[in-house]
Amino acid sequence: MYEFIEGEFVEKSPAHLIVQAGHLAYYINISVFTYSQVSKQNTGRIYLHFVVREDAQILYGFGTREEREIFRMLISVSGVGANTARLILSSLSPDEISHAILAGNVAVLQGIKGIGAKSAQRIIVDLKDKVGLGAGIDELFLSQDNTSREEALSALVALGFPKKTVEKILTRILAEQPDLSAEEVVKAALKFM
Repeated sequence: MYEFIEGEFVEKSPAHLIVQAGHLAYYINISVFTYSQVSKQNTGRIYLHFVVREDAQILYGFGTREEREIFRMLISVSGVGANTARLILSSLSPDEISHAILAGNVAVLQGIKGIGAKSAQRIIVDLKDKVGLGAGIDELFLSQDNTSREEALSALVALGFPKKTVEKILTRILAEQPDLSAEEVVKAALKFM
C-alpha cells in the first residue's frame, strides 16, 4: 500500500524513526541495519512495509528495497513474524542473511536471539529458492564473468521454475551442446518444462 516516505528525521533510535512529511509525523519501526544507514542523515527516503493487525497498524521502514525484500521473505515463513524478521535484520545484514540461507548455514541463523534450530531450518528450506532473485538478477545478467548456464538458471528461476528441476535440465542440455549462448539454453530448456 505504501511504497516509501521522504521527509525530515525528527527522532532516531536503533529501533524506531519518526519521519515528518508535510504536517504529519510517522512512527516507523526500523532495524539496527537501517539505523546504521540513516543515523548521520537529517532527511531521506525510507521504504515502507505496512502491517494491519486487529489491534494495531504498524509501519516498518528500511533504508533499501533489498532489505525490505528480505524482510518480506522472512515474514512469509511460518512462525516468523514482523518483529522476529526485524530482529534478524538487526543482527545480520541482508547480504549475510542471504548468504546464510543459500549456504544452508543453520548455525548463523540460530545464533540470533529467539531463533531456534527448527526456525532456522524452516527459514532456510522455505527461502533457499527465493533468496538472490531480487536485485541480484540484474547483476547476474550484466556481469560478463557468468557462464551461459548461470545466466540461464537465473532467468528460468526468475520465471518461476523450480531451481532443482532447472539445474537438471540445464546439465542435460549443456552436456550435449556446451557452446550454446544463454538465450539458446533458455529456449532449449523451455521445451523440456
